[in-house]
Amino acid sequence: MHMAKRIIITIAGVLIIIGILGGIKGLQINRMIAIGSQSAPPPETVTTAVVRSESWETLIASVGSLEAVQGVMVTAELPGKVVRIAFEPGTKVKTGDLLLQQDTSSEEAQLRAAEAAVALAKLELERSRKLLATKAVAKAKYDTDDAQYKQTVAQIDGIRATIRKKTIRAPFAGSLGIRLVNLGQILNEGEPIVSLQALDPIFVNFSLPQQQFAQVKPGLKVRVTTDALAGQAIEGEITAISPAVDVATRNIRVQATVANSQERLRPGMFVNVAVVLPSQEEVLAIPSTAVLYAPYGDTVFVVGEKVSEKDVQPAKFIRQKIVQLGEKRGDFVAIVSGLDKGETVVSTGVFKLRNDQAIVVDNTLAPEFKLAPQPEDS
Repeated sequence: MHMAKRIIITIAGVLIIIGILGGIKGLQINRMIAIGSQSAPPPETVTTAVVRSESWETLIASVGSLEAVQGVMVTAELPGKVVRIAFEPGTKVKTGDLLLQQDTSSEEAQLRAAEAAVALAKLELERSRKLLATKAVAKAKYDTDDAQYKQTVAQIDGIRATIRKKTIRAPFAGSLGIRLVNLGQILNEGEPIVSLQALDPIFVNFSLPQQQFAQVKPGLKVRVTTDALAGQAIEGEITAISPAVDVATRNIRVQATVANSQERLRPGMFVNVAVVLPSQEEVLAIPSTAVLYAPYGDTVFVVGEKVSEKDVQPAKFIRQKIVQLGEKRGDFVAIVSGLDKGETVVSTGVFKLRNDQAIVVDNTLAPEFKLAPQPEDS
């Protein structure tokens, strides 16, 4: 009996001690919660940018392909054996430079025989002319000798034309491609020898929807970009517009001419084309890094100020606003709605911010935003 009382007393004592410890722990937790609710996280250091009004060029974008102003595959006009290759692949040539010589030994022998025949026919014609003056020869004989002389001269012209066709020269100045023939090879008529392209300037062919036909005209500036230019743009101008609309796509073919002095643009390349219209577009612009992109809507953090009783100066904070974005140019993006001119937005690091967060502005860390940035290694 006494043993049972001691056990009950012991259990009761343990429960009392547990209750006291639990109460003390609860008081500590409530005190920590109260302290935490009164404290605030330190302000985040950010960079800012002002929403500004800008005049942007009005552009019509398209995708085009490059074409040589003059380009041809040099081919053999007549069958013949290659006896001389006078060019190096990939080099530049001038108009009239010798590219390839076919065997003309047979034609040269025929030419010598024809020249002898011309000399003889000329003598016969001169003799007939003198005899005709004294009426010692019939007029028919003189006419026959005259025709014979002209025929032999024509034969010489034909042989020389054949020799010229087998002496293949550059029809215009340009850059040569890869050699497609070998010394001693028998060429057939029309067999390719080497590609010749005039690359400076170069044509840019692209299409525009028929709705934009009234906006384009010859002389408008175009800006061409491609991966081959490492971010650089080359400017040219529209030089031709097709008079007909493609019945399948309802697009208009447009051709521009751009300078290509370094020959970094090559026929067949795809390029991005922007037609620069004379009119300017007024937009509100902010750095594109100021936008927090999300599936439910794009937002920015607008900088504001609020005053508390313990602050000597107004504290800066941010509030999140949904915006509608427009066209992107360089490091900037246009704002269609959601912001007003003159508002200040956080320009970098928006992914780590939250609504109504305290901030400290330090624009010494702000990057330089450009409308037409250029790579450092360009």
